[in-house]
Amino acid sequence: MPRSHATHRAVSGARHAPARSRADLVEALLGDPTAPGNPAGHPALLAADRAGVVPAEAEALLDQAGMGAEFVPRELGGRFDSPEALVRVLRPVFRRDAALGMGYGLSSFLAASGVWLSGSAEQRSWLGRLLLDGSRVSVAHHETAHTNDVLRGSLSVGRGVGDLFVTGNKPVVDNLRRADGLVLFCRTGERQDDAAQSALLLDPRRLPADRYRVTAPSTVGPSGPRAYFHAGARFDACPAPPGALLGPPGGGMATALRSWHISRALTASLAVPTVDASLHATVLAGGTHRAGDVGTTRPEQRYVASTLAGAFVDLLVYDSLALVATRALQLAPTEAGIHSAAVKSLLPRILPRTMYDMATILGAGFHAVDGTAVVFRKRLGDLSLLSLGHADTAACQATIIPQLKRLARDSWFTRDEAPAELFVPGARMPPFHFGELAVASGGESLSATLLAVAVALPGRGPVPRTLRTLTDRMIVELSALRDGVLGLPSSVPGEPVGARWFALAERYALVLAAAAVLGVWRQQHGGDDAFLADPAWPTAALHRIGRLLGVGDVELPRECSSRVHQEVLARFADGRHYDLYGARLTGHPR
Repeated sequence: MPRSHATHRAVSGARHAPARSRADLVEALLGDPTAPGNPAGHPALLAADRAGVVPAEAEALLDQAGMGAEFVPRELGGRFDSPEALVRVLRPVFRRDAALGMGYGLSSFLAASGVWLSGSAEQRSWLGRLLLDGSRVSVAHHETAHTNDVLRGSLSVGRGVGDLFVTGNKPVVDNLRRADGLVLFCRTGERQDDAAQSALLLDPRRLPADRYRVTAPSTVGPSGPRAYFHAGARFDACPAPPGALLGPPGGGMATALRSWHISRALTASLAVPTVDASLHATVLAGGTHRAGDVGTTRPEQRYVASTLAGAFVDLLVYDSLALVATRALQLAPTEAGIHSAAVKSLLPRILPRTMYDMATILGAGFHAVDGTAVVFRKRLGDLSLLSLGHADTAACQATIIPQLKRLARDSWFTRDEAPAELFVPGARMPPFHFGELAVASGGESLSATLLAVAVALPGRGPVPRTLRTLTDRMIVELSALRDGVLGLPSSVPGEPVGARWFALAERYALVLAAAAVLGVWRQQHGGDDAFLADPAWPTAALHRIGRLLGVGDVELPRECSSRVHQEVLARFADGRHYDLYGARLTGHPR
């Protein structure tokens, strides 16, 4: 799928541009999503959903941006140098359609990340050329019938006389029908342990037709993402060419686990624009962009204003931890697995609730067959799409649980606080090295931010006093978590763990979210964004986190909600995103 000369010019011209400029380019190319005839607008994308087809014209716009270069490291001729930068460039795509964002590129990058982690120079060079030429890459991690357990996947690789052979079936492999590269994670024996996994990099176009075929899945989803996932793979003693092994034999599990740190952080962060766009639409539908306040006006207006303010706070809570997770891949790579698993585990805990809260503003209009309601319902489905696979809540918590004992014993209340750069959106970072990512954490410093901020919090005024109280409650919660974790018997590898462990992992993720909020707020002091430097939003954020933790006895000062609601109106009027970056939108309705 060679690109046009215009696309090549776009790649070369934007290679050294900052992430914000590249994101603005994508935003401008995709255009006003409400404009008639826009191939990346809501009508066209919804039509592609209903037909179950790839929105080819929208993908052509991304080709114009040279999007494939965003997935290739700079040393291989691409533009990738930071997970956070990739998130910024992809957020305009996911704001319009998560299936487009996943299908066009994120799934290719997530497949490629295993190659960037463990591939040889030849494998990296080959895959880099594919992506730069606009090709797609697929990855087969596990079989969903096995509850996301990669060790029980249905593909196996055996060795014949000097050759490798792949056997098995994968019912769903995203983008497989148009993939020019395929990453497989396969069993290498009957043992059920880490050493029983190997990874392969294949060119599916060169596999023998009598040994490999693309299949249709047994079930098809009800909406547009099926166009990307409507394929599976069957291997019948299919020979793999020399040099197909990705990393050493038996090294597949280590590659998978480290690549999941990346995929979880990116997928979690790219759920934010779905809710961001919905918040803009709900402000317009609710009419509070013209009048209304949390503390005054009629009851129905107060309800709308309060609900929108709460949705904005939820978004900032989640985006704060997502920011930490993406930047930690670069700044704290040995801790990144904890952060990425924590934020991904909270996706279904926070964001769908936020969407349903906003849906109450739409009222009966939520069920309309056209207009805002249809797009809103699609975005609810998009959130479900982003929660699928090896990154679902149970899998993420299962990543955290085996590390809780060590964290409670060696990190909580003992580690120095996280670096300040972790909390500053878009701040400069050192070069990103895939090889520095660790399979499991040797410690965690984000929770120490709670203690550091608590020491410096002012105590004057109702909002600072409440923030201090709520911060102290989070510290008490962390202490209770430590006691709870250390008081439980250690889990046995390979044996199921009790429900108490999962409850502790969820509470820990919420405490980390509180720490991320406080870290982001503190680093905004003296900055250009007066709202993010205001204590109103972190106070409201910790209040909402406290409710999720069952700490609901602290009253939130009314001025917190009023200040947050004022920012909701201000960003709507200015046509700015509701995330931490606050960039401007294209085609914003007034």
